[in-house]
Amino acid sequence: MFHEVVAEGATGPERDTGEMTAATLLASFETLVSEAVAEAGRDRIAEETGIDGERLAAAAAGDVEGLRLEDGVAIVAVPTDRDGDVLVAEVRDHLLMGMATAVLDVDTIAAAIDADLTGQEVQQALEGRAAMTLGQLAEIMAVIERRKP
Repeated sequence: MFHEVVAEGATGPERDTGEMTAATLLASFETLVSEAVAEAGRDRIAEETGIDGERLAAAAAGDVEGLRLEDGVAIVAVPTDRDGDVLVAEVRDHLLMGMATAVLDVDTIAAAIDADLTGQEVQQALEGRAAMTLGQLAEIMAVIERRKP
């Protein structure tokens, strides 16, 4: 899923130098979502996820930056027949473990990302108490990956 993009999908100069960027991750997320829509079909995804047609069309076209994590995961989960809630929990666990490995706190992440979030808002997003978009996920993941030893 989205957290696996770091290990599997992100390639190129950023990967080679250890300078993972949010743009690279977001591009990988866009590919992941659009391929899932192409594989499963819009009708099946709309039926199984309840995501409205406008958001689904935008996601299929690669516009996923503002898509909520839960919706992105729901789309990607359809062709794999996996439970979206479990996959969201895996993403959140990956982020928290990455923060521990990189010795990062939420205030440091908030200061390092372009998204206009406070440390408290980052914490709420990581815990699932506030919505997190795929754009915000890409920014947070990029900070974590760059700081890992």
